[in-house]
Amino acid sequence: MRTIILLLICFPLLVTAQNSVISKISPRLNQLIESSDPGVKLKVWVDLVDKDNSGMLNNPSSFLSQRSIDRRSKRGISINESDLPLWNGYLSEIENAGFRIISKSKWFNSVTLETNSSGLNRLAQMSFVKRLDMVAKAKNHNKFITSDNLESVATPNITTSLDYGSSLAQLLPQQIPAVHDLGFNGSGVYICLMDAGFNNLAHEVYDSLDLVATWDFVNGDPDVGDGGMGSGSHGTATLSVIAGYKPGNLIGTAYKSSYLLAKTENTDTETPAEEDFWISAAELADSIGVDVTSTSLVYLEFDPPFPGYTWQDMNGNTARITIGADLAVAKGISVFNSAGNNGTDPSRNTLAAPADGDSVISIGSITAEGIRSGFSSVGPTVDGRIKPDVMAVGSAVIAAAPGGRTNYTMTSGTSLACPIAAGIAALLLQKNDTLSPMQIREILRNTASQSTSPDRLMGWGIMNALTAINGVPSSIENQEVEIPVDHLLISNYPNPFNPSTTIHFLLPTEKFLTVKLYSTTGSLVKEITKGTFQAGNSKILLDGSGLSSGIYILVVDSGDKIYSHKLSLLK
Repeated sequence: MRTIILLLICFPLLVTAQNSVISKISPRLNQLIESSDPGVKLKVWVDLVDKDNSGMLNNPSSFLSQRSIDRRSKRGISINESDLPLWNGYLSEIENAGFRIISKSKWFNSVTLETNSSGLNRLAQMSFVKRLDMVAKAKNHNKFITSDNLESVATPNITTSLDYGSSLAQLLPQQIPAVHDLGFNGSGVYICLMDAGFNNLAHEVYDSLDLVATWDFVNGDPDVGDGGMGSGSHGTATLSVIAGYKPGNLIGTAYKSSYLLAKTENTDTETPAEEDFWISAAELADSIGVDVTSTSLVYLEFDPPFPGYTWQDMNGNTARITIGADLAVAKGISVFNSAGNNGTDPSRNTLAAPADGDSVISIGSITAEGIRSGFSSVGPTVDGRIKPDVMAVGSAVIAAAPGGRTNYTMTSGTSLACPIAAGIAALLLQKNDTLSPMQIREILRNTASQSTSPDRLMGWGIMNALTAINGVPSSIENQEVEIPVDHLLISNYPNPFNPSTTIHFLLPTEKFLTVKLYSTTGSLVKEITKGTFQAGNSKILLDGSGLSSGIYILVVDSGDKIYSHKLSLLK
């Protein structure tokens, strides 16, 4: 009788433990296990429950560079637990159990490793393992569309201070040469390109390239060329249109910026790329202090037998690579990604991850004449957001060729539009390095060609770097600014704005201010705020969600004087 009682007691405990193990394995991974041979090794994410490094938050320089810390400070971003490294105690237990850790992600508090179904069960029984999921393996759907004869390129007959050669045609629609003429070239801004490798850094366009760091996440070494697995012809071209500088032939958007190059895709025999390579690259870029990333790769279907993402998953919250891209934005990095080359489908989006991210600036392609390229992917996302965000030239683009120091090629794809566009963010940050990624996105949207009527084909339209930079106040940090006695300086960005803008005050002394918004006819629209503002810089947020498009007058009453500032709301 005692034995029967013990069985009755133990059986529910065994069932509970088994259910706990099963619940840790994602449905997608469980489906793959059931359809595969038990001995087949799978690459999986192992999500951990927590980090036991909370005391390190008081010493951020132990896990972040000073540049990365400063970037967060300038853009109002706090350092939190997701910035901390993984806890070594958990890592040691995993390795002591016989598993080899392939890569780590502090943002997801995860490691990736290869194991079979038996190993998955052992991992799931570890108390500190929160969840197990498959690492997505998908083909890149963003290769170049064409490669044409350079002799067919017509150089516009326009006088500029720099000699762009044939590359002038790809920069003019975005008004980039005009911004270069103002003295902005990306200097002081760190940009990271994630691509399939960069196999011709000896090309003449890179003679003045400021290269900060390189890493090949496919092969695990600093050689981002053709060493090991993967070819770097794609990255050679995409890098040249943002960073290249060879007067008379090719000048990139941000030719004076500093660059980090990450090889995140293996191109050999259509080998699928893996999400953890891109996420690892983004985390490295963050820790070094990158301001902008540009990625000319997009992913959708997986190779069989792996279950894949579909267009229905393009909702900003399904693909781990998309979630990782949004996390990078949360760290103060402007993330640019090509929208893809899947053309138009009247019934649905043709996007691929991570271009569906809600914080990612996805870039579509136009011709030099301003016409949408037929291959350019379209939105909206499944949750109803407009994509792409903005457009840049991606058809018939002059780029560095993969072979020879002086060879150039003409090619097409949203792969080229993305780095041209990302360089514009560097120009804006050179003028004001306090701009947050979301402020940059709103500036670019609100100054694009169809800012008042965005659609699924071209988003907010063709970018206009000149209008964008003219609406950005210069950064006053670390500058000696003499403020006239009893004077108030007002600025705001973005301007035009939609739906909100940040208003900045620069005060010589502490003042009590009343801030109101008026229409151009003199009618009071609303009182924004009133109170005491300290000497120096102050800022307030103006939310225009309930207002109609138009010009408004901001009126600031300091008691003895009244100041005004014009605002433009574009919806």
